[in-house]
Amino acid sequence: MRFGVLGPVTAWTDAGSPVVIQGLKVRALLADLLVHEGRPVPADRLIDDLWGADLPGNPSGTLSAKVSQLRRAFEDAEPGSRGLVNSGPAGYSLTVDGSSYDALEFADRIASGDLGEALELWRGPAYADFLDQPFVETAIARLTEQRLTALETWHEERIGSGDYPVSELADLVSSHPLRERLRASHMKALYRSGRQSEALESYEQLRRHLLDDLGLDPSPELVALHQSILTQELPHARTNLPAQLTDLIGRAEAVEDVSSSLASSRLVTLTGPGGVGKTRLALAAAAEVVDRFADGVVLVELAAVTPDAISVSSSLTDAVQAALDLRDSTGSSEGVVDRLAAVMGSRLLVLDNCEQVVAEVAELTDRLLAAAPGLRVLATSREPLGLAGEVVWSVPPLEVPSPSFDLDALGECSAVQLFMTRAAAASRGFTLSAETAADVSVLCRRLDGIPLALELAATRVRALGVRGLVARLDDRFRLLATGHRGAAPRQQTLFAMIDWSWELLASDEQSVLRRLAVPADGCTAEAAAALCDEPDVLDVLVRLVDRSLVVPVHGVDGARYRLLESVAAYCTEKLRAFGELEAVRQRHLSYYTSLAEAARPALFGGEQSRWLQLLDEDSANLRTALDRAVATEQVDVAERLVDALAWYWFLRGRLMEAVRSLEAVPGSARAEAWRVGFKYLLGDSDAAGERDRWADAADARAQWWIAYTGSDAGDLATCLTLLESALKSFEADEDQWGVAAVLAARAKHAHVRADLAALSADASESVRIFRSLGDRWGMLQATSWLGAHAELVGDFDESARLHLESAQIAEELGLWPELASALGMLGWTSIRQGRYELARTHGERALRLATEQGQRSTQALAEIVLGFAARRTGALAEASQRLQALIDAARRQGEPVLYLSIVLEELGFVRELQGDVVAALELHREAFRISEEFGSLRSMCWALEGIAACHPDKTLAATLLGTAAATRASENYLIAATESEDLTRATTAVESAVGEDAYRAAYATGGTLTPQQAFGLV
Repeated sequence: MRFGVLGPVTAWTDAGSPVVIQGLKVRALLADLLVHEGRPVPADRLIDDLWGADLPGNPSGTLSAKVSQLRRAFEDAEPGSRGLVNSGPAGYSLTVDGSSYDALEFADRIASGDLGEALELWRGPAYADFLDQPFVETAIARLTEQRLTALETWHEERIGSGDYPVSELADLVSSHPLRERLRASHMKALYRSGRQSEALESYEQLRRHLLDDLGLDPSPELVALHQSILTQELPHARTNLPAQLTDLIGRAEAVEDVSSSLASSRLVTLTGPGGVGKTRLALAAAAEVVDRFADGVVLVELAAVTPDAISVSSSLTDAVQAALDLRDSTGSSEGVVDRLAAVMGSRLLVLDNCEQVVAEVAELTDRLLAAAPGLRVLATSREPLGLAGEVVWSVPPLEVPSPSFDLDALGECSAVQLFMTRAAAASRGFTLSAETAADVSVLCRRLDGIPLALELAATRVRALGVRGLVARLDDRFRLLATGHRGAAPRQQTLFAMIDWSWELLASDEQSVLRRLAVPADGCTAEAAAALCDEPDVLDVLVRLVDRSLVVPVHGVDGARYRLLESVAAYCTEKLRAFGELEAVRQRHLSYYTSLAEAARPALFGGEQSRWLQLLDEDSANLRTALDRAVATEQVDVAERLVDALAWYWFLRGRLMEAVRSLEAVPGSARAEAWRVGFKYLLGDSDAAGERDRWADAADARAQWWIAYTGSDAGDLATCLTLLESALKSFEADEDQWGVAAVLAARAKHAHVRADLAALSADASESVRIFRSLGDRWGMLQATSWLGAHAELVGDFDESARLHLESAQIAEELGLWPELASALGMLGWTSIRQGRYELARTHGERALRLATEQGQRSTQALAEIVLGFAARRTGALAEASQRLQALIDAARRQGEPVLYLSIVLEELGFVRELQGDVVAALELHREAFRISEEFGSLRSMCWALEGIAACHPDKTLAATLLGTAAATRASENYLIAATESEDLTRATTAVESAVGEDAYRAAYATGGTLTPQQAFGLV
């Protein structure tokens, strides 16, 4: 009999049947005996535990009766078990050990290190049905602590092995908020999942709990972990290698050999015919060497890049950027390759299925390897890339047995091991024995050790038996061999195996299989139904998976289904033979056009995150659909596709793909309006001219889009006019998303002008609307401007909270440029708080991320944070270098740059501190002129104060200080503590030079002037 307390108190027979125990006191007696784990319990103690002060008339007799009832329940359930309840001079006891009592088994498994198995024993809280009984309190506390300690250790081990169970840890941390080991695991899991901001927030939650509840600070170990996350010293999990559903059999030496080749060579290409296992070997070798590459291992799937693409070279760079999770930031293919090379660092790229576009892959690989010395490439292709220094590693088939092998030798043969593993999975009970050995040996030799052929054959063992399988294969191969004499022998074998598997399929299975050759990188069951014109296709897909002809892969909404390259090539020929290829391709185009159009409204609402992932999964199919629409001159369909996908391309940062696709449908006003915005984002100098051409014909959303993307280019007046026009249309049409989008964009303009009332009103209303719609991207935009408002009015804690919220949304959606921007704003807020080291931390991470993503405006923000932090910590040379570089870059741009005035002002203060007041004065003058151009009174005040600190006419300087002070007071502009140092230095010097009375008079005069009037005096 078995007993359990790791959940409700329970007893089972050895056969697994529950033991029915009638009566609460009898069950309480069992619980009390189990608490003592086989040790005797005095009768007096049991009586006190069961009845307390409410004693029965005859306590000893009543206890004896309850013991008898418990024994009878045991005996009724399992004869002979009444003896488990013992009685003696020391009291009553229950015979239990580690094999019959889950609490003891739990302790044994913990001691042996089997944490996962130990934790599986738990069915709920210990003694769940007696939680309010005092006699179990100590046992519950002890078991709960043991479980939590085991959970902490188990999760630490999982994280160490690359598994990051964020949601499980979040639940545990919520239930046990003060346990620091759990909190540390939660922080590591978040960080290594790419969610640094949430990891930092988890630490902050613990810090507040400890302070509020216990008056304590986090442990030194947790503080050190927090600092490591801040500075990104913890290693990231930077690999997208997929988990393999089955073991790689018979390739241990090959994995070691390929791994060794990667240590000495920068380009290794695995070659071989279809079905030989190039991809599986590449993935295994890449996983083996992942620790060698500080910047990770990235798999780039190239099967969907075909010679039919609008631009093969651009499709290749698109695929690499998508795998690296990079956003476009340049308008030229040359620039894209240069940026890819710049971010490679120490990385391994696995380029899979290169043969379709091998020349273009070779060209890209050659350029990347030449420009990125820390890069190594592992490619798979049916032919080498043909580059200098390439190590060509021909993937052999698995070892096939000799006819002379005995049973033991046969079992050691890799081809046999693969076949037996897959056959046993398909036909339970099938084993290698004296009866099956000869047939298995013949089969593996006949299939040349080709892994795919062996796996296809294994699926038929259940139906035919291995002997029947061999007989039919021999007949089949003789029949087919004459038709493929031009192919290599192993290719003949694989073709024959696929063809034979095809012939064994039912007609509906053949129909579905051949049509699945059209999707570019697999598809959902719903898509398969549309492509196959079969509404009930799932059952057929399952049967094809069982026959190893279709491979299931994990998707956002369930399984996706794809064909291996060899099977896909075979099925494409079958489609041609049946005359169906063009019809299925057209159904593919229709389905994915409809999918894109269904996604478009969802990308503006509460299902935004899910639909982004869905479109990510089908990006190859969407690209293939557009390529077909353009190639077959279905202009209306192409226009529908690019219009539906433009917002997705924007959210995913695929700017070059967007421009290239939109240019494929010239003459469409809607497409051209989208293209103008993307060209703005790419920094194209032609964007403004094209804006003027299309803005009048644009609808409200297009006007908003052009104004939103064009604001950073500096033409604020035109953009604001477009926003106001769009707002009127949105309000008339009751388009709430449009209203919120305009308000968020208008808040940016208010921030430039330092119009605090407008900034607060527009950002607050925008957040409210976006929150009601569930649009996370919109919430991110508006929340950022609310954070900017909080910073301007001096509520720095609220500003940091809002920017942290923005960072969390950006991480959730995978919007890395927006994350970089939020980190930059956190850095700026830290500058205003005087927390300069924290500002450096945020600024450095923002700069790394923005540089990787090629976001120039955010790079500038990060450099501003670092420059300001450097000046305020006395690193004047560093500050001068950073700020001057920003100014030089801004002056090279044709359009005005919003940040230029504040950088000029800061460099002016640097020059002043370095003793060069002439240069400082000229910098502050230029800053004022630019601030005036943008209508930014706040920046004009900074400039006037800077001029006052440097100007030789100290009476005039006092006047300027009076103007700045009066303007700040009238507009309610905050002087942060970190700014007061510069102002105090200027005020002290000026007052000392002219005397108190003259200073006050000039200061008062300045208070009557506008900033423009005061600057006129300069």
